[in-house]
Amino acid sequence: MSDSSSAAVEEPPVEAAPAKPAAKPDPKRKRQPRYHVVLWNDNDHTYEYVIIMLQKLFAHPVERGYQLAKEVDRRGKAIVLTTTLEHAELKRDQIHAFGADRLIARCKGSMSATIEAER
Repeated sequence: MSDSSSAAVEEPPVEAAPAKPAAKPDPKRKRQPRYHVVLWNDNDHTYEYVIIMLQKLFAHPVERGYQLAKEVDRRGKAIVLTTTLEHAELKRDQIHAFGADRLIARCKGSMSATIEAER
């Protein structure tokens, strides 16, 4: 009598999986165009106003706010942020909505800002 558990069972041959085509490298992501938020000078806002605004809206430290306030005063404008178009539009609108400088009685509103494409 033969022992069925000791008999060798032949397994069917395993077929190799079909070769996958070589993976193509991911195309490089195209970088979104960048835009500058430009703050414009006027005579109706103090350095203190500019520094506080830049702290609140852009999280610039006091030292950076002072540097930018000086640049606006001397050159007539300063780039306060470079970012995507949507973010630049938001920050420009926030500057326009910041309100008047309470330290200057003749001040009637916020500072002016524009957006320029980065070159």
